[in-house]
Amino acid sequence: MSNAAVQTAIPEEDRMRADLYDFLARLLAAPPDAQLLQQTACLTGDESELGRAIASLAKVAGVTRETAAAREFNALFIGLGRGELLPYASYYLTGFLNEKPLARLRSDMAARAMTRAENTYEPEDNIASLLEMMGGMITGRFGTPADLADQRLFWSRHIGPWAAHFMTDLEAAESSVFYAGVGQVGRVFLGIEKEGFRLTTA
Repeated sequence: MSNAAVQTAIPEEDRMRADLYDFLARLLAAPPDAQLLQQTACLTGDESELGRAIASLAKVAGVTRETAAAREFNALFIGLGRGELLPYASYYLTGFLNEKPLARLRSDMAARAMTRAENTYEPEDNIASLLEMMGGMITGRFGTPADLADQRLFWSRHIGPWAAHFMTDLEAAESSVFYAGVGQVGRVFLGIEKEGFRLTTA
């Protein structure tokens, strides 16, 4: 069975989860271009907490220029020497870069046939990479779609212990305007994921 054929078999709810992981990963990997800002501005949300967060982000995206988003991204994540935030699991969990959380992640990546993309020099425990991995596990980009137990295991090891804290920091960061909305969506979504995984073990 081809990978595309496998992907068509996943439930719609899981595809929506993967889409949101991938969307957040794209916004956190690089500044959004004009097309992505326009797409984000067209998003709509319901009256749920996540829906309201998405609608709020869409509103800000509609008045954000590509150049402003790039300046904001650089101030948050690059800066002169370093940005306002360091979006790495090792830093959030140990206070230092390239520590045990990264080694543990690389081991789990190898076990799942995940490899770092060519011409990518960021440590793999970057928040954008981890969210992209999670989306790929759900849809089967690395082979067969991961079952819920494996998703929960990866999430609890590499995302759950720190990513919501990062999203809260992003939401409140001094340089955040557009990215405050990204942080809000990420924080709410990761809270939903945490509760969903908790219920599957109850």
